Amino acid sequence: MNTILYRERKIVSRLLAVLLSALLTVPLLSSCGGGSRTATPPPPVDDTIGRNVSNRVPVNQPEAKKGLSTGQKVAILAGAAGLYYLYNQHKNSQAEGAEGKYYLSKNGRVYYRDAEHRAHWVTPPREGIRVPESEAQKYRDFQGYNGRSTGRDLSGITSSAAPAL
Repeated sequence: MNTILYRERKIVSRLLAVLLSALLTVPLLSSCGGGSRTATPPPPVDDTIGRNVSNRVPVNQPEAKKGLSTGQKVAILAGAAGLYYLYNQHKNSQAEGAEGKYYLSKNGRVYYRDAEHRAHWVTPPREGIRVPESEAQKYRDFQGYNGRSTGRDLSGITSSAAPAL
């Protein structure tokens, strides 16, 4: 009789150990899921507050020489003209982050998305962007072209490929 009771306790204790082990692994396994891909992205980040954003200038921007030669005329794009230039340089990019694809929001601002899908607002450098005059002609109607304070802003231009903020 003792042997039967001992065997029953042994079986019950083994079943209980297996059950508790399984319960302890559930939180570990559920935390490895990677999360939902359809979750809404976090709110936009305004990188312009309290720091210089001159690092937003694209890598492939032509280098401006100290003294302009007679054959090279350069226009300086700042403000809306600079933003639109940066947008056009990055709108078809396949990379991620600041060097990746730029979007034009409905309110006339330019932004990009980081790896976590947060929007980061883009501002042109304060000193402007030096662009060959032949390329800069398409931005002459915008504010900031060669230091002008008058002209169009980007609020009337929209992009159909821009994801919602």
